Amino acid sequence: MTGPSKLGLASSLREHRLLGLDLAHPVINASGTFDAIAARRAFGEALDERFPFAAFVSKTVTLAPRQGNPPPRLWELGAGMINSIGLPNKGLERFLAEDLPELATLPVPLIVNVMGSSHADVGELVAAVSARAEVAAIELNVSCPNVKTGLLMGADPGETAALLDAVRPRAAKPLIVKLTPNCASPAAVAAAAERHGADAVSLINTVRGMALDPRGTAQPWLGGVTGGVSGPAVRAVALAQVREVRERVNLPIVGMGGVQTGRHARDLLDVGADVVAVGTESFRDPLAGARIADELAAFSANSGNSLTGSEHRRATIAFGL
Repeated sequence: MTGPSKLGLASSLREHRLLGLDLAHPVINASGTFDAIAARRAFGEALDERFPFAAFVSKTVTLAPRQGNPPPRLWELGAGMINSIGLPNKGLERFLAEDLPELATLPVPLIVNVMGSSHADVGELVAAVSARAEVAAIELNVSCPNVKTGLLMGADPGETAALLDAVRPRAAKPLIVKLTPNCASPAAVAAAAERHGADAVSLINTVRGMALDPRGTAQPWLGGVTGGVSGPAVRAVALAQVREVRERVNLPIVGMGGVQTGRHARDLLDVGADVVAVGTESFRDPLAGARIADELAAFSANSGNSLTGSEHRRATIAFGL
């Protein structure tokens, strides 16, 4: 009797899990692209009845409150947008007191995104957030320079390793490292993250870009001068980098970048992601996550021969590849 076909193996292994969390489907949100608190105030109980994501990732939380960058903060592209929001937030103390109680009532697991400019700052954030029972996991936004070295914590493998060495002992919850595409080798950074205690990685974050004043002044349009490019324009970059990272690590991968349809989500799963995040599309369609999850389920049911990232790893073992 011959061994199981890849089709049969894919069917038997298919599951929606991330870091031990049971998910209704493999679509979550990208940090900062869906305001669940504002959406609940607008849509009421209807939002909980059809919440668009299988897990919710918060906006970035920093130790001290941040006002964000000066306006203008957005520039629309033909295939996406550039944002220079600057991570405005209430700061850790007010987040824990005001936002966390509301987010904890969402019908899905909660992942909190944090960022600091030093190992000590990030460690304090991680310790405070992971101590809360409402939080299922923590995502580290490593797109901030280390104040001591000036190096971007997520662009250099050594910096990423040092950060994890400092904060991993303070984390009582799983840690997801959100990788920046603006570096020489995201895969090398992912490998360093894996070796030093990360539980998962997410990618891609936005790609650095800028726009000039349309009035012809030759000056930057965005108040922060440069910003992050997102949307369909970065989809090809996301596919390439997720595939590159999957070839280097065994960690679960949250893949994101320009996802607008179930087919786009399937593509990221096919190159090695375990879960897919939707970002810019939610600005156009607040229920995009639910629609994409439905399209993905229909697409996968019809094709039936694609593997998620976790299935890729299990298939490798099963077939001795």
